[in-house]
Amino acid sequence: MSETYFLYHSIGMYPTKARDLAGAMAEFAFVWGKPDDSQWAYALGARARFLDRWRAILNAAANSVTSFENVTGAFHAVLTSLPPGHLRGKKVLVGADCFPSNHFLLNGLAERLGFTLHTVPFRQGAAHVEDDDFLEAWTPDVGLALLTWISSTTSHRIDLKRMVAHGRRMGSLIGTDITQGAGLIPYDVHAPEVDFTVSTSLKWMCGTPGAGILYLSPRLVQHCHPELRGWFSQENPFNWDITAFSYAPDIRRFDNGTPSVMSALASLPALDWHAAQDQAALLAHNRRLTARLIEAADTLGLHLVTPRDEAKRGGSVMLRLPESHPAADIVAALRKLGITTDNRSQTLRLSPGIMTTLAGTETLIAELTRLLRG
Repeated sequence: MSETYFLYHSIGMYPTKARDLAGAMAEFAFVWGKPDDSQWAYALGARARFLDRWRAILNAAANSVTSFENVTGAFHAVLTSLPPGHLRGKKVLVGADCFPSNHFLLNGLAERLGFTLHTVPFRQGAAHVEDDDFLEAWTPDVGLALLTWISSTTSHRIDLKRMVAHGRRMGSLIGTDITQGAGLIPYDVHAPEVDFTVSTSLKWMCGTPGAGILYLSPRLVQHCHPELRGWFSQENPFNWDITAFSYAPDIRRFDNGTPSVMSALASLPALDWHAAQDQAALLAHNRRLTARLIEAADTLGLHLVTPRDEAKRGGSVMLRLPESHPAADIVAALRKLGITTDNRSQTLRLSPGIMTTLAGTETLIAELTRLLRG
């Protein structure tokens, strides 16, 4: 049931998603299957509109955003494009609550790029990394810091302004992974100014897999030389002189071979829908329902993993279930009732979005109470 859908931290939904997605795929099949020469103008035009939608979300300049299959790929492209030796002998700083994929990547690149990976740990018994601990670890020898704006396991939101101000004083490159907040919590690459941003079109953006993005500050792009390059990395992709390659002067240098357009084209209807919404109303709706979930957690005596302070959390509520009730069993029981949630170990993750209703939230609370109290 759509009114009891609580998975906006995973795959976001909006009322006409299935119809719009089917229409976009059908249109692609029609155009791509026509025996004429209209295909590339259509496909590349759709990708350009996808990027423009993301630029508006990020308040990013023209030619400063490009597409990637996922966040990990985009982050890898940035790391390996930096000037030779830029990170050698320095630290790369992340929190223990970063998305694991980014940590796996950094572990694999540390020896090759010559940096030391410094992972800021949790405090005893804590579920997220405290801002103060991250700042204490952020010393002048940090060459790059990746900030996880909102945690996927606690919905803890960092004080981004404070973090970036400190990073500027340290002289570090500053990147943000905004995956868990993009499309719900307002975000601006200039306020505070970051060096790069990565995200996906899933979750609150309601898009499809494979539609990741990279923003890179125009003031830095000239210093980056992506190691994966191809004909679309150039100012003129139709340069056929194999001895005369030169990078495009902007984010296009991070493109390489023939662009993959399917995920952008499939996600465009969701981004169009999102752009037409009252953004403040989307957030207010989420805040009403998350406040009700927190109230219910207190009534049930459940440990709230998510910060109570609205300014310190994203759009999710994470609850620690008692060991006597395995979270996977609770999720399965709720699924049978048409209530869609998920878990990480004993943490129940609840993210209400536009299709989740107050009545649906009360249904979840009632059924969760029944399952926990028998």
